[in-house]
Amino acid sequence: MLSRLFRKRQPPVEFKPVQPETVVEIVGDVHGTAHLLRALPPVEDGATRVFVGDLVDRGMQSYETLEIIFEGCRNGEWICLKGNHEEMFLKFLSDPNRGRSWLRHGGLQTVASFDLGGITETSSPEALEDIASAIRERLTPGLLDWLENLPHVWTSNNLTIAHAGLDPMLPISLQQERVALWGHPEFVKTPRPDGQWVAHGHTIMDTPTIRNGVISIDTGAYATNLLTLARISPDGQIEFSYAPQK
Repeated sequence: MLSRLFRKRQPPVEFKPVQPETVVEIVGDVHGTAHLLRALPPVEDGATRVFVGDLVDRGMQSYETLEIIFEGCRNGEWICLKGNHEEMFLKFLSDPNRGRSWLRHGGLQTVASFDLGGITETSSPEALEDIASAIRERLTPGLLDWLENLPHVWTSNNLTIAHAGLDPMLPISLQQERVALWGHPEFVKTPRPDGQWVAHGHTIMDTPTIRNGVISIDTGAYATNLLTLARISPDGQIEFSYAPQK
């Protein structure tokens, strides 16, 4: 009740144009669609390319997707944030028996992308541990550590990027990782009083949307075959394109 009253007392928020320090290219949830990842145009004009996370699961090319983005980030070409599916994947690898629910949220497709199989959510702890060990062994050295340490937010001037959204009533510096990965109930309901723009994935939209300082770019690539790229310029221009192009 008090939180609702507090929101009602807030003056209308006027968002200034989004103005990152340099051109920023934001890529939506890849979800194991390496063929779409490869179809993205090359980075141009010294832009910074940021992936919003959810690299794995649902699509059938998660292993390849991880390796491509790890290589690009390791070479300093790209930046990647952690998504909730990375969190579930990591939980399974560290404790397969407790992380078995990951399998029904797209994890089975990820397992298959490693040319592994023969398990379900009801498999024995021993069978799950065998699969987790096989996955860990097949990952490029350093990739697992990179995945565990992915940031949950990235900011350039008045633009912040997170996977699922942020608490609109907290400054960016105080945002919890879990909120950034899984979302917040007030994220799309309450405009940020500080005027900071937030771009995110996680929630599938028919088309990219812009409202109240929020830029939503997840177009469900694994189901629609459309991976969104948002290009945001320091002059406030926002352009959307897709891989593959329509």
